[in-house]
Amino acid sequence: MANVKSSPDVAEIHREPPFGHNAARVRGPLVVAGLTVLLLAGGPLVFSTYLLNVLIQAFFFAIVAVTVDILWGYTGYLTFGQSAFFGIGAYAAALVFTHGGFSPGYALLAIGLAIVSSAAVAALFGWLSFYRGASPFFATVMSLVLPIVLSQLLLSGGEWTGSSSGLTGYSTFDLPLDAWYWIAGAGLALVAALAWYFVRSDGGRVLVAIRDNESRCAYLGINTSIVKIALLVSAAIVAGLAGFGYGAFSGVVAPELTGFVLGTQLIIWVALGGRGTLWGAVAGAVLINVATSYLSGSMPFAWQLILGAAFVLVIVLLPQGLVPLLIKPFSRATRGGAQPILVEREIDAQRHPAGTEAALQMQGVAKHFGSLKVLQGIDLEANAGELVGLIGPNGAGKTTLMRCMSDGAARSAGTVMLCGHDIRQLPPERCVQFGLGRKFQNANIFDTLTVAQCLRIASTIVDRPSMFRRSHSLALPAYALEVMRATRLNEKLGEAAKNLSHGEQQALELAMVLALEPRIVLLDEPTAGLTKTERTQIGDILASLAHRYGLCCLLVEHDLDFVEEIATRIVVLHQGRILMQGSFSEVVSSELVRTIYAGTAQPNGNDDAIVQGNAR
Repeated sequence: MANVKSSPDVAEIHREPPFGHNAARVRGPLVVAGLTVLLLAGGPLVFSTYLLNVLIQAFFFAIVAVTVDILWGYTGYLTFGQSAFFGIGAYAAALVFTHGGFSPGYALLAIGLAIVSSAAVAALFGWLSFYRGASPFFATVMSLVLPIVLSQLLLSGGEWTGSSSGLTGYSTFDLPLDAWYWIAGAGLALVAALAWYFVRSDGGRVLVAIRDNESRCAYLGINTSIVKIALLVSAAIVAGLAGFGYGAFSGVVAPELTGFVLGTQLIIWVALGGRGTLWGAVAGAVLINVATSYLSGSMPFAWQLILGAAFVLVIVLLPQGLVPLLIKPFSRATRGGAQPILVEREIDAQRHPAGTEAALQMQGVAKHFGSLKVLQGIDLEANAGELVGLIGPNGAGKTTLMRCMSDGAARSAGTVMLCGHDIRQLPPERCVQFGLGRKFQNANIFDTLTVAQCLRIASTIVDRPSMFRRSHSLALPAYALEVMRATRLNEKLGEAAKNLSHGEQQALELAMVLALEPRIVLLDEPTAGLTKTERTQIGDILASLAHRYGLCCLLVEHDLDFVEEIATRIVVLHQGRILMQGSFSEVVSSELVRTIYAGTAQPNGNDDAIVQGNAR
């Protein structure tokens, strides 16, 4: 972890909430834990044998529903494939116990087979679904294919898999119903508790960041494909273990356990209970399974219609599900909480090694879209401590040039070196590792996260977050703290990013970029839509980045007054080529630049005003 030191003027913003808030935040989990223990301990004493059987199966299904909620509700990956991993675990138990018999050794073999098979299939499936360039829609379609293919494999397995009849009558654990109830219930409670701690942790917030804005995550150095593959493998293992428990308890497995229908039902349970709540997934799975069991017996021809109508009503009237509505009165008492303490993080010397090479080197960079040549033969160098203003008329290729600097696959030809590293065809998250930070023209942040959470996500590759706890401090480099203080964002750490003003969102994105401790900062029209006061603040900050902190900054800006105040050098881009570069006075006095902006050369003394007016 990076070294940090206290910053007295920012530490003062820490405000402890009233004791009642902390008590309410602790009371909620304690109440849930108490009710869970009471339900598990007293269930066999009050429930009938039939209900116990239904609840045991519902508990195993609810474990899988929790994994669906993490993948869909928190990460934004709509998946129909978790049923496949559940079925893999169930068939691991059935196949081993049917063809090998039952013993402690075979039981361990079946558990190992459930884990390894689920993980292997998930890793291959995740790689196919989340490779670079794949859209979320493609990943969802792939999740539809997996259960269908697996079901067909089981159906074609003949006597070995039982084909359409499945496998029944195999020996399994000789446990009373009460013991199975406690095992399944404890497993569900453990999985739900671990999931709850995980999604509330600093590391778990990365999932929400991916859901909100996957592109920004990539430009913060987070390999979202690896995160999603690792999450899918973990979820598959949990689903596989739940399937093993189901197969060992029921003594019956069938291809339907791996099928598309069960995968769809899991999504319905999560949607009805409340997507992105975890408790909604548990409640939806348990309640619907219990209701289905009783309704199918008492109203065999109408129960599906009743559940379908209930589903439609909940989706229309309560799109967030049932659980958010039920806990809303209690969530008001727990809203807020202690804001983290801001501390200054010392710059990692390994991320800023001393060197004589240029921070940015571009040679022969070109970008073509078929016959359309957007960039042609761009040669450009920029050094540490420079603030290079990149100007040119609309359509000159300025934003495309920045894209070529930050994404190895964006250019058609040429080489780009970042701090001595050739970016080749590397994706943005790898370019960030070389010291690059990019701010977009429109504020590119995480809408549902707070200011503090956005900044913590931005620091992920520098200060790795914990997977099961939340830190009480937020460490940022000095220049990021300067942005926070200048824009008073240090007083809004607990505010949702979507509730900030336009100027504050722009400042937040700049602070997020600086939290990466970059050596090269790309700024695409950072003053767009800002007031005069906000432009002055941002201008002072940008100037200090280059002149005080020695960063290499490239600025795309149409406001030449603003560029004149802070830029050390001007580069003029026109029709995909660098027309000229030099000081501001050299550029604005150029007859060629005047012709580009004004349409014709101006012979009088008002040229500068005409050039600036047309550049805005």
